[in-house]
Amino acid sequence: MARDVAIVSWSVFETPVEPARNEVEMLLPVIQEALGNVGLTQKEIGFTVSGSSDYLQGFPFAFVGALDAVGAWPPIRESHVEMDGAFALYEAVNVLKHAPDKKQGLETALVYAFARPSRGEVDRTLALQLDPYYVAPLWPDARSLAGLQAQALRDSGHQVPDVPPTYVADGAVAVVLAVGDKARSLTQTPVWIRGIDHRIEPPSLGVRDLTVSPSTRAAAQRAGVTDVEAAFLHTPYPHQELILRTALGLNGQAVSSAAGPFMVGGLERFATAAAALSSGKAKRAVAHATAGPCLQQNLVALLEAAA
Repeated sequence: MARDVAIVSWSVFETPVEPARNEVEMLLPVIQEALGNVGLTQKEIGFTVSGSSDYLQGFPFAFVGALDAVGAWPPIRESHVEMDGAFALYEAVNVLKHAPDKKQGLETALVYAFARPSRGEVDRTLALQLDPYYVAPLWPDARSLAGLQAQALRDSGHQVPDVPPTYVADGAVAVVLAVGDKARSLTQTPVWIRGIDHRIEPPSLGVRDLTVSPSTRAAAQRAGVTDVEAAFLHTPYPHQELILRTALGLNGQAVSSAAGPFMVGGLERFATAAAALSSGKAKRAVAHATAGPCLQQNLVALLEAAA
């Protein structure tokens, strides 16, 4: 039987550029704050999972070195996804929901994400995500691809702003999850993840309608998104908010949109949503994260404040 999972703590750090500290030094205070907010230590965490990108960091197995920020000895139950930290949260939620029993020690999870894209050429690096046979060899930059999407929206009759330069920032986010009574013992205001799902568009841009996001719509349906008061959208480019509003059926709800650092921005949306719900600004909200060019991969969750 699936267990209820809640966000119980979080910590966010973002800066235009972090020239002095490495990944471990940047992560340490963020992770310590997230754990400290609910009185936990790493020894009390049942599952640890991270989201990052080695090619964005610029050297192999960067995620392994980052484990020094949590401590990997004695051995811990740990995982990593080469994606935005929100997709790492998806893995953690499913691990906690379906853990066999308390004997496994899986009542809590730590999810974190980090990136320092200011160290390289982000637009050029992100071209490595594209189809390796037909598109990547052309090295189209992320802003140009977003421009194609914005122009497609204009051609379909919408007014959209000019595409700004690709947002570049360094940052880290940590989120602590807990199940059932454990979550209630850690905080009086747990934010329950009532549903979560992610879907993907075809990798070939030429076979997609760039003005719509059927993957976002499908993920929202499977996550049970309905009757929300607020939405927290991950929008690397401003015109993408229009596409997401339509896909999620938003009409009148309070909407917060942000880009955030690459590999970090999606998880930041979950942390921001949790902060809003726990403070009483809304009862039910949808949180969204994206990855890949032109909203290729989309994760949607229904979040609910404690009754």
